[in-house]
Amino acid sequence: MRPRRARCTNCEATHVLLPAAALVRRADLAVVVGSGLELAAAGWGHRRIAERLGRPISTVRGWLRCWSRRAGRVAAVFTSLLVALADDPSVVLPTPAASVVGDAVAAVVGFAAAARARLSMPFAPTWRLASAACHGRLLAPDWPPPVI
Repeated sequence: MRPRRARCTNCEATHVLLPAAALVRRADLAVVVGSGLELAAAGWGHRRIAERLGRPISTVRGWLRCWSRRAGRVAAVFTSLLVALADDPSVVLPTPAASVVGDAVAAVVGFAAAARARLSMPFAPTWRLASAACHGRLLAPDWPPPVI
């Protein structure tokens, strides 16, 4: 994939335009990274996930470290988006998982279900919706912003 660049008419700076399927600063698409995060939430280790996805062990380990550092904040962001989108949040709120990483993945999956229902997009991939919701910043260093 070769992303397009565009020039801002206000500041005249150029910006890279990423599709919703891509993540900022990542070579892998959101669905690949998301699959790895789902496997980690199910208890898989980074070596096993890397083998399953055909990715380098260090890459998968980086995803998981990044995700685990911010999992609580990610869960809070996607749970709030889920509640905002759902007609009846109590029906789609995820049950607590065995870990904070699992809670964050469950919040993303619940958000995607609520978004698909609200937007009448029954086949939209979960992690593409998540990437679109956070502007591709799912594993970016400054997202989500720390709670003050």
